[in-house]
Amino acid sequence: VNQILLLLLVLTVCAILYNKVHQVSTALKNETVDLESPEEMEEEIPVVICAAAGRMGGAIAAISSIYSNTEANVLFYVIGMKTTIPHIRKWIENSKLKEIKFKVVEFNPMVLKGKIRQDASRPELLQPLNFVRFYLPLLVQKHEKVIYLDDDIIVQGDIQELYDTKLAPGHAAAFSDDCDLPSTHEMVRSVGMQNTYMGFLDYRKQAIRDLGISPSTCSFNPGVIVANMTEWKHQRITKQLEKWMQRNVEENLYSSTLGGGVATSPMLIVFHGKYSSINPMWHIRHLGWSPDTRYSEHFLQEAKLLHWNGRYKPWDYPSVHTDLWENWFIPDPSGKFKLTRPDS
Repeated sequence: VNQILLLLLVLTVCAILYNKVHQVSTALKNETVDLESPEEMEEEIPVVICAAAGRMGGAIAAISSIYSNTEANVLFYVIGMKTTIPHIRKWIENSKLKEIKFKVVEFNPMVLKGKIRQDASRPELLQPLNFVRFYLPLLVQKHEKVIYLDDDIIVQGDIQELYDTKLAPGHAAAFSDDCDLPSTHEMVRSVGMQNTYMGFLDYRKQAIRDLGISPSTCSFNPGVIVANMTEWKHQRITKQLEKWMQRNVEENLYSSTLGGGVATSPMLIVFHGKYSSINPMWHIRHLGWSPDTRYSEHFLQEAKLLHWNGRYKPWDYPSVHTDLWENWFIPDPSGKFKLTRPDS
């Protein structure tokens, strides 16, 4: 009897130990699964877009196109002025965009005081939100890498591809060269656009000549930026840009009568020879420079990102390739923003 009782006791102890070991093993297995869960490991992609008064439909279409064409974990930073923030927030929250992850951030125009020379020829280029790209580290603080997009774009590719753009060591940003895509050269010539530094800086001024930059140097377009925030802050890019803004106020080194207005020129100076390149198909531009000149439909279908830079915006009339833009536009629930069309 004692032997039988001893055997039962040994079996009971073994059973208890087995259960304990199995529970620990299962817990460790579950913990490993959780740690490797795609949802937990997926990197957040911050995308900065401005929502300016009179142009909010552009921001909405841009956000809609990005959200619809990716499975990536995108966080939208929607930058606006105090008076426009309630409108854009309601537009997002009362449309099919209510599922997106977004933060609305107010831009304080006081940071621009004394840094902008008034120019009546193209006053729209002096709007405060045009300079948001100068202040990315102040507006987006917890990310190492950030995408900035103008509001007059749509994205037809997966934004993850743009985010994966490689920046060379020591480079704070990547842009698209204005000479990088032969298929756009014909359009550039036909509408008289500038794609060199001569079109943006006044080479009659000694301060510009002292830079030692050839006027025939190819320019770049800062409407699409992939930025490294660590390098941006380390190189004090914002301070450098502000320095050239202030010098322009004092010396009129560039103006909005030139090709890119007052926001592009200081970036051309500060980033000269110190930026990486974005895949050309991720920035097909100049769609807003002429109401008559068009790209081929096949070429536009292959493009990853379309940019209506120039005077002729796709929400206004006249404009070209508006059908591609309207695919992503979401009407304003409040009815305040309306498209301008021939029959409207």
